[in-house]
Amino acid sequence: MIGSASARDEGPPSAWSQEGVDEAATARVVVDGHGVVTAWNEGARRLLGHRAPEMIGRSGAVLLADAAPAHVLDSLTGLPRWSGTATLLHRDGHRLTVGLLAHHRENDGADDWLLVSPVTRPAPTPEDDAFVRRSFAQAPSTMALYDTGLRLRWANADMERVVGLSEREMRGLRVTEIVLDPESERTEEGMRTALETGRLQELGAALHLAGHERESVWSLSLVPVRDADGRLEGVLLSAHDVTEQYLARQRLVLVDDASLRIGSTLDLPRTAQELADVAVPRFADFVTVDLLPGIEGGEDPPQGSPHGPVMLRRVASQSVLRGRPEAVVPYGTVAAYPEGSTAADCLAAGRPVIEHITPAALEDLDRTAPQRAERMRHFGFHSVLAVPMRARGLTLGVATFSRHRRPQRFEQDDLLLGQEITARAAVCIDNARRYTRERDTSLTLQSNLLPQHLPEQAALDVASRYLPASARAGVGGDWFDVIPLSGARVALVVGDVVGHGIQASATMGRLRTAVRTLADVDLPPDELLTHLDDLVNRSAGEGDPMALLDGDIGATCLYAVYDPVSRHCTIARAGHPVPALVAPDGTVEFLEVPAGPPLGLGGLPFESTELEPAEGSLLVLYTDGLVEARGRDLDEGIAAMREVLRRPAQDLEATCDALLRALLVDRPSDDVALLVARTRALDASHVATWPVSQDPAAVAETRKVACRQLSEWGLDDAVFVTELVVSELVTNAIRYGRPPIELRLIYDRTLICEVSDGSTTAPHLRRARTSDEGGRGLLLVAQLTQGWGTRQITNGKIIWAEQALPAD
Repeated sequence: MIGSASARDEGPPSAWSQEGVDEAATARVVVDGHGVVTAWNEGARRLLGHRAPEMIGRSGAVLLADAAPAHVLDSLTGLPRWSGTATLLHRDGHRLTVGLLAHHRENDGADDWLLVSPVTRPAPTPEDDAFVRRSFAQAPSTMALYDTGLRLRWANADMERVVGLSEREMRGLRVTEIVLDPESERTEEGMRTALETGRLQELGAALHLAGHERESVWSLSLVPVRDADGRLEGVLLSAHDVTEQYLARQRLVLVDDASLRIGSTLDLPRTAQELADVAVPRFADFVTVDLLPGIEGGEDPPQGSPHGPVMLRRVASQSVLRGRPEAVVPYGTVAAYPEGSTAADCLAAGRPVIEHITPAALEDLDRTAPQRAERMRHFGFHSVLAVPMRARGLTLGVATFSRHRRPQRFEQDDLLLGQEITARAAVCIDNARRYTRERDTSLTLQSNLLPQHLPEQAALDVASRYLPASARAGVGGDWFDVIPLSGARVALVVGDVVGHGIQASATMGRLRTAVRTLADVDLPPDELLTHLDDLVNRSAGEGDPMALLDGDIGATCLYAVYDPVSRHCTIARAGHPVPALVAPDGTVEFLEVPAGPPLGLGGLPFESTELEPAEGSLLVLYTDGLVEARGRDLDEGIAAMREVLRRPAQDLEATCDALLRALLVDRPSDDVALLVARTRALDASHVATWPVSQDPAAVAETRKVACRQLSEWGLDDAVFVTELVVSELVTNAIRYGRPPIELRLIYDRTLICEVSDGSTTAPHLRRARTSDEGGRGLLLVAQLTQGWGTRQITNGKIIWAEQALPAD
């Protein structure tokens, strides 16, 4: 190591002996906190004549020729050390003025002072100058003395060793003439500044000195030297080799940089590339990262270390040369690494391997990988460090660091640094691998849980979009649904589960199923959300994650029901963004639907908003990922959405695409669900309504008017079933219900028969006994139609039955 401190065997053995040290040449006295003498050595006897037994236990004040002023004693309080002169009394009575150095000591509760003074002080001698010159020459620090002309006058032995020239060869030359390096110019400029200002100058310099293998780093002190009259005589250059400290700091900086830059995303190839980018050029000239096949797909690698030839996929590389011309294996390619190769040996051993490239090694490589050998010769590869990428007990691949531009070979410290940054990358790559697997599972689960196709219904024309979040955020729990209801009505649902991953997707699936179940009961939107909120709260009480994810509210939801007969729409929401309504003339309105709490809070009411949109209006339902984004205010997102909806396309699919283009510049950081529906209306020619009196004789008349209506609609083939259904439902309403009673037929994709009455009591199927005269009507209705049911209305109930129409 250049200029490093080390023991050097120079010259004959020393003749020095411990016996030459005279302990009694210094007077040493200890006094306690009360001024009592507790220790007295032979040097103190020589100086003051008192023997130890005469002084130990006595007050030290008896030695003072004059009493110490009180302010002097007070000034000693709290001082760690004091120095000065004192006039003392010798045993024979004469006065002595001596120099004292006093140290305050506090050890194990003791509080005392150690006083020392030399018995005699050596006077300067003519030999001192030679002594100083020899000390300068033999000092372990690298030093040289320059005159005011910046010419070298003296250099010590360490300077001679470092520069590789003797003092005689350097004498009379300037720094810039002794060491040819740009840093020499800066050093000489610092010497001029020291002479001009008379102040010490501190510099740092990185030098590639002749005769040394690698660059070294130095801390320079340029000290102005003055004569006895204060005139400047020259500059002393004192240099300390701080290469090891500098390299250690650089390693720490690199490790710190790696911790910040590696793993910024959960994208596996990007993480591998971040490792390569961090290492070049500060650690290596060329870096490759190769993983075992299947890692990128999230698969678990085989247990243990791979042995023999290994197949590795190139996922990242970096070079100090533009275009990475050293690379043999293209990105994404799986290549074979034979037994004996650096990568294969590293993986088999399960530990880092340093290989210095020799001509013999290249000849061996010629036989197994001639193209690699040719590239290594061409670019001058001389040292390679291969580090296995291991995380959580699994071997993922290998990172290979190579040097061909910097001359230094990889050493033990480099091996440790390579391990450190590779271990960081390996954990991040394993996280990305695991995340990729979970994300793929979540996407599969979510795609299976979301509607595969929207159901056919006549109330609305519908288009939808779903975009999962970016890879970094993870798949979330956004969902949408279109649910056909009785009476040609349809429900639109959009929801958002907080969180990401499989848990969020599974929770989304359960909520969607719950909404569909509650929709089958034909609950109004506000009541449906109340039941859904209760379900979430009960799940939370049972420790189920459905209610709370990561400590946040479990989900938001918006539920809307549209009736194409009355053009009546009812909407309620649980903490969800408000929907947009676009009138046929292009007017855009964000509906003021009462917010309602997010699902999971419990105990708070939900309210509905009712409206009658014109036929051809657009209802736009969405999740917050569409309008909220990093760097964009929510109001800005709403404004952008309004601008797109002012000019909606005739095609709903095009409207969805326009919204996504305008609002999602990049891959969304949160899931996005979008549902756009255009309202339709069933005119009077497709709906027929008759009041029914509460008289059993009215059943026959009702059957007649219903059959006449079917004939007008050209549905003669449906007369038989319809006559039976109308007869049964009207009879039940007259017998068990309350007025007013009404019959309604709706001719749509199916034929719907509805009978309403003022009673809230719902009928139910039962198995009639052989002796029963009745009880079989609803069973017949259920057998002859594709569905039947009941729903509550404001002033009673509706019993409905839906039958498929004969194919044309």
